[in-house]
Amino acid sequence: MSALLRPIALAAALVAAGILTPAAAQAAPAGQDAEILAAVQRDLGLDADRARARLAADERSADTARGLRKRLDGRFGGAWIDSSGTLTVGVTRASDVDQGGVRTKLVQRSEGDLDAVKSALDAHVARTPKSVPGWYVDLPTNTVVVKSHPGGLAAARAFVASSGVSSSAVRHVTTTEAPRPLIDVIGGNAYTIGSGTRCSVGFSVNGGFVTAGHCGSTGASTANPSGTFRGSSFPGNDYAWVQVAAGNTPRGLVNNYSGGTVSVAGSQDAPVGSTVCRSGSTTGWHCGTIQARNSSVTYLQGTVTGLIQTTVCAEPGDSGGSLLAGTQAQGVTSGGSGNCRTGGTTYFQPVNEILQVYGLTLVTGGGGDPNPPTGCQSSETTYTGSLAAGGQAYQPDNSYYQSTVSGAHVGCLAGPSGTDFDLYLQKWNGSSWAVVAKGDSPAASETVDYNGTPGYYRYRVHAYSGSGSYTLGVTNP
Repeated sequence: MSALLRPIALAAALVAAGILTPAAAQAAPAGQDAEILAAVQRDLGLDADRARARLAADERSADTARGLRKRLDGRFGGAWIDSSGTLTVGVTRASDVDQGGVRTKLVQRSEGDLDAVKSALDAHVARTPKSVPGWYVDLPTNTVVVKSHPGGLAAARAFVASSGVSSSAVRHVTTTEAPRPLIDVIGGNAYTIGSGTRCSVGFSVNGGFVTAGHCGSTGASTANPSGTFRGSSFPGNDYAWVQVAAGNTPRGLVNNYSGGTVSVAGSQDAPVGSTVCRSGSTTGWHCGTIQARNSSVTYLQGTVTGLIQTTVCAEPGDSGGSLLAGTQAQGVTSGGSGNCRTGGTTYFQPVNEILQVYGLTLVTGGGGDPNPPTGCQSSETTYTGSLAAGGQAYQPDNSYYQSTVSGAHVGCLAGPSGTDFDLYLQKWNGSSWAVVAKGDSPAASETVDYNGTPGYYRYRVHAYSGSGSYTLGVTNP
């Protein structure tokens, strides 16, 4: 196992190894306003300095995990943050243990292997015993955990065997958890369905908002804001989107229930162990940590797969509400067990899956054009260049530009076929360039869409792997 470095030394080591950019290492996570810090302090038992440091460390860990997932590919065993705030990355090959100061753990199964085991269980949800409330990928133990009620272990083992899953990849735990959809009253900002059933807005998207699928079926009407469910899936999934009527303006904001709002900056997935906060009208603003991703849970209505499992408390009426890691959208409230007096487990439908399924764009930064331009062909200005593998360039023309008004900054990068080119939008924070939006998938082309305030901005184009010419289309406020 590689040596464990303190956060400042670790950040420097990651920059030197090319895993983390200098701007990402220097910049404090955006949106850490008084309300977020107060909620993290209250729910995680931290003072202000420790809460601020934890959120900053979580953001650095997320960047590190994304870089190593791309670098290790099929040898990546997952990434998680422990109770001390330390990131650990699983690797399946001994030669990958040294990752430039990042703590690693040699594991038997890759993240893909674990997901395949869980998918095999998901494929047999019709056989799920009533005594099995769910299952999830547990990265720290490199297993898939299957939950069962007291006395239900034999049925759980039989379910695993009937799914064709190797028992060596499964760990059984006993729980009294009894998840149910949180649908009776609203969470987040209120809206009503049909004759008066209430739910909550998750996140604003172009033309409307996303929410939980169990809140309404396709074609159902809503009020306050008025609209129509254009898509809904539950069970199996728990997602939906509502197209709002004219006169309703989607905003990239989440109610913090402290008299203010949190501005949504994007939807980058946070690692297991990250600090997250939820907005809901029954219990307000509460925080906790991510326990697992890709978790399956069985409600009375059926099994939902691919959920985020958290320690954030929730109660009936918080359904559909927003889950954030800092200012990054994570998911919408699906259901859970427990309450906000004794604690509990709450599950969230990942927001990126909803966006991908319905072809939606997240509204960020408090508003802007609900239908931002997409594709390089619609850009106001175009820049071209050529990069060798590992190289980088700043646009416009190795400089920056000034925006004097608030609005959408849209960048579209088209890289050479078969390469991995990434795009970062940076804003000057008074002492350094901070990344405010990024496209860093394992693809040649990327798009960023950020609704920002006045200031100085620039784009960074990075040839993560491969080389060749690129085109960057830019549209500014």
